[in-house]
Amino acid sequence: MAKKGTDSLGLRGFFRVQILDGSKVAGDSGWIENTVTNQGKNDYLLTWLVTGSGGKFVSSMGLGTGGAPAAGDTTLSGEIFDKSTNGTTNSRAAVSTSINTLTQAQFTAAFNSANSFVTASHNISNVGLFNTYLTSLANAGTLFAGNTFTSSSVATNQSVQVTYQVNLS
Repeated sequence: MAKKGTDSLGLRGFFRVQILDGSKVAGDSGWIENTVTNQGKNDYLLTWLVTGSGGKFVSSMGLGTGGAPAAGDTTLSGEIFDKSTNGTTNSRAAVSTSINTLTQAQFTAAFNSANSFVTASHNISNVGLFNTYLTSLANAGTLFAGNTFTSSSVATNQSVQVTYQVNLS
């Protein structure tokens, strides 16, 4: 009798958010584990695995003022979006990607004060990975993963750097 396979695949992610005053770190969340959403697993992983195309990939990152996403969420609660510019100011940041090890992908993003990602002070408390920029609340894309961190105030003259890692185990 053949022995049953014991391999299992796990998906975990971690992020770190830092608020910068010039080059000085004004706030640091430390490393925090994320939640991968159901739609994230389906759209970003399973669709690619089954069809070889048509799936989504992470291209941007968003910050918000809300709580942790649940497994069934597709958006980031309280995501920062400058409605006063009718979508001409994108509050999401493009991600730079790398594969650090055979089982770890890393996404980094810089929310720079020079890009006016916030037009007023906000108490940011969550972060998420998305497949598209936020050009309108009706066209928000699909949340892959995200979670909360201790709320931190960010002003218009401050920048935010985020490192997000997704690990397969």
